[in-house]
Amino acid sequence: MHLAYPAVLAVLLFCTGLYGVLARRNAILVLMSVELMLNAVNLNLVAFDVWLRDTLHAGQALTLFTIAIAAAEIGIGLAIVLLVYRNRGTSDVDRLTDLAERPGTGLPEAGEPAEKKAEAAA
Repeated sequence: MHLAYPAVLAVLLFCTGLYGVLARRNAILVLMSVELMLNAVNLNLVAFDVWLRDTLHAGQALTLFTIAIAAAEIGIGLAIVLLVYRNRGTSDVDRLTDLAERPGTGLPEAGEPAEKKAEAAA
């Protein structure tokens, strides 16, 4: 088996996931993009394990460990996204400003997001 085919596919998957993390604003799409990146890493691990003919199959064992970590990550991530959506009404990562710092003070914001404060003041 040529190593170039799975390596090129893994690079394409990883780049697609990276674009999704950087360009998307929906938290669920960001989580899906992270999963794409992890799957690209898994593909590389299995491809190099087969190419190196490892008798212990360390690449495949590490892939199983990565899949377990990814399953836990998606479970916790979806729970957080659902709670944020239930409380805020949006899963847009740019509009979630509760943990953002106020400009110039270094202190965290308290209470409602800045958009609601501006509407209440007007």
